[in-house]
This record gives sequence, structure tokens and C-alpha cells, in this order.
Amino acid sequence: MTEKATFAGGCFWCMVKPFDQFDGIEKVVSGYTGGHVENPTYEQVKTGTTGHLEAVEITFQPDVFPYEQLLEIFWQQIDPTDNEGQFQDRGLQYRPAIFVHSEKQRELAEQSKQALADSGRFQKPVVTEILDAAPFYDAEDYHQDFYKKSPEEYKEDLAKSGRVEFIEENWKKVDA
Repeated sequence: MTEKATFAGGCFWCMVKPFDQFDGIEKVVSGYTGGHVENPTYEQVKTGTTGHLEAVEITFQPDVFPYEQLLEIFWQQIDPTDNEGQFQDRGLQYRPAIFVHSEKQRELAEQSKQALADSGRFQKPVVTEILDAAPFYDAEDYHQDFYKKSPEEYKEDLAKSGRVEFIEENWKKVDA
């Protein structure tokens, strides 16, 4: 039995690898969701006018890798206090969001968001939205598994994004 989980966390290139390395994760697809344009292209989405967010859709086996663990990974990839983009990628198409596929996912997402807000880890409010899953459109082939297909460009983009430093400062040091 498999389920789907959908997360938006800024550039989808940076959101694949963190999920793509565990037993129970069958696939991670880069794409677009939440907007009003059917079958959007990257060129359309990056303008910020389609309403879509760059996102990843994860097919997983909940009995092997529970949704709660996906949520833990998700929170540690983003700045949950920034609803106007993520790191170097600015605009509503890069804002973070959790798209839930069931009431159980909604409950777990709301609980995890509240726990993060209550933790005191961030000085600003946790503003990441929890939304109903919407049609998901796969991104173009060249965006899929980008970290594997174009490792140098992926590393360069990740290095200049500010994401790594944010994660180090807000997650690694606190948990050490």
C-alpha cells in the first residue's frame, strides 16, 4: 500500500534529495501544484502568475516510512517563517506549503506545525500553510532527479541559495 505526500519548499531541485534516500520512499517527483493553470510549464510557473508552487510529490509506503517522518524531514528543509519564497528564490511560487491528501495527513501536519511553533526554535511565527492537495503536474524531464543528472549545477545552486547555512544554523546546531 502506498500514499502520496506533497510538499512545497522553494526550489524543487533542493527538495528531492532529502526524501529520495530512504526505504519506503518509492519515488519523488518535481512538479507544480496549487494554481489555476492546467498543465503549466516551468516558464509559466516561474513568472508567479499561475498560482502554482514548485513542489515535490512523494509516493511512499506508510508502514515502512510514516508520514510523520516525512513531515520531520520537510520542516528541516525550509524556513517555516518565510511565506514569500525560500532563501534565494523569491515569489509566491517558491513559498512553503504542505498539501494534504487526507484528514489524517491534515491532523498530523497541523500537530507537527503546532509542535514546531511551540518549540521556540524560531523567533518569528511559523507561517507555512497546510492546504488541500490539488492537481499535481509533473515538471519537465530535465527537472526530475536534477541532483543526480546535473550534480555540479545542483551543488552550485544549493551552495549559493543560503539553504545549507539556514539548515546548519537552525537545525543541526540546535539538535547537536
